[in-house]
Amino acid sequence: MEDYNKIIESLSVKFLSAKNIEVLRSVTVKNLYDVENTILKLRHGEISFGEDEIETLREGEILFVPGGKGVPITYGPQPADQVKSDDFLNLKENYLKSGRELFSPSNSDDTYFSSISFTAKVFDSVNFFASLDIPPFIIRNDEKLSNLIEEIIEEQSNELPGRDRLIKVNTDLLVVEVIRYIFRNELFIEQLATNVTYFKDPRLLDIFAFIKENIGGDLSNRILANVANVSEDYVGQYFKMLTGINPQDYIEYQRMEQAVNLLRTTKKSIREIGKEVGYKDTAYFCRRFKMMFGIPAGKMRRRESVMNV
Repeated sequence: MEDYNKIIESLSVKFLSAKNIEVLRSVTVKNLYDVENTILKLRHGEISFGEDEIETLREGEILFVPGGKGVPITYGPQPADQVKSDDFLNLKENYLKSGRELFSPSNSDDTYFSSISFTAKVFDSVNFFASLDIPPFIIRNDEKLSNLIEEIIEEQSNELPGRDRLIKVNTDLLVVEVIRYIFRNELFIEQLATNVTYFKDPRLLDIFAFIKENIGGDLSNRILANVANVSEDYVGQYFKMLTGINPQDYIEYQRMEQAVNLLRTTKKSIREIGKEVGYKDTAYFCRRFKMMFGIPAGKMRRRESVMNV
């Protein structure tokens, strides 16, 4: 258990957004994808998710969607409009209305929910929940987590001093409570055990740190081998043995995550952002971006403003 405590202590948690959302018209979004973690609390109505086996939230239940996991999700009851993720960004205001205030249902078919987004990185480098490679799941009967969601939502609309500090503290607590829920219900134990193994390996941690600090530079296996002090032929095998993925796939995910952050927080051009995260060829960067997220980089840039409509 001490190893898990060390991982939790190493987590850098960043609050991103909190809002209440009213469903104006039922919609199924195919393979909805975010780089950040999202937690939804259903207040009234119906939300369902999944592709092969559809799961439905009951009122008061919580859906946790780990960053990096695409998931088909339906807001509102069936039948619902079917919309691709990239189209949804342009059409979202037709389906969802978001704000800080709580919405009250006017009839039994109304759906409204609260949404909180955040990142949680080990050693400020590795997305913890994404590294677990776990699917979205429902959290049931967790009063403490439910109360934390309420407090974060309430503070988001508060203008009193200390709001940001309380949101930060409660987001930290929210992350710990999600991890505890996983432990209490014995979910994804194998993935957790694997993470403990590689988060203790100093050579791998050096690679993680080097990638983060040099995201736009040369991150070939030859360079990574020098960082870890192993052979170039072995470094890929070593990385995959501990993490379950090869280093170049991990690097691409980190580059794309940084690209999303730059798209949302700067006015830099797509070309500039591509170069900054290590892609000399803008066209190739755009192709890889769309392949990973399902939407073009330009649409992702507009996503943040659309999400807050």
